[in-house]
Amino acid sequence: MWRPTGWGTSGDMTTDETRKVAELLKDERTAVFTTTAPDGTLMSRPMSMQEVEFDGDLWFFASRSSRKVTHVTTSPQVNVATSGSSSWVSLTGHAVVVDDPAKKQQLWNPVVEAWFPDGPEDPEVVLIRVEAASAEYWDSPGGRLASLVSFAKAKMTGRPYSGGENETVEL
Repeated sequence: MWRPTGWGTSGDMTTDETRKVAELLKDERTAVFTTTAPDGTLMSRPMSMQEVEFDGDLWFFASRSSRKVTHVTTSPQVNVATSGSSSWVSLTGHAVVVDDPAKKQQLWNPVVEAWFPDGPEDPEVVLIRVEAASAEYWDSPGGRLASLVSFAKAKMTGRPYSGGENETVEL
C-alpha cells in the first residue's frame, strides 16, 4: 500500500507535526470533502469521517452512484477540511473507492445506517479512502474566547493579530 512521505513502515507517524495533525483530527467527525467535477469545477459537501485513528488515511462511506464517487474515480486529487472549536485542518490527498466488505463491516455504525438503511452488504455502499499527502493546520489554544482576547489585544496595542499556530506538514 502506498504510504505518504514521512510515515514509518508500521504506519506510525514519525514527526511531531504529523502527530499534531492526528491530534487535531481525533475529535472531528464532520469534514468538508472537496472533489473536482469532470468540467474542472470544485465541489464541496459535508461528510462524516469514520471513527478510526488517523494513520495517514481518512475513511468515508458513499453511494456507488454518487457524484463524489464519479469525481474521485476520474480525478482522485481531493481536499478534506475540518473546523473545531479551536483548530482548523485542511488536508490534501489522493482518494480511491474501496469496495471491501470486511472494512465496511468494521467501520459500520448507527450514523452510517441512517444514510444507508440496507446495511453494509448493500451493493450501493462503498468506501472512499483518502491517502493524505499534506496538511495545513491552524491551532488556537483556548478556542474562540482566546482568539477574541488576542484580537482585542492586537487592536489595543497596534500589533498584528497572532491567530495561534499555523503549519504546513508533508505527510
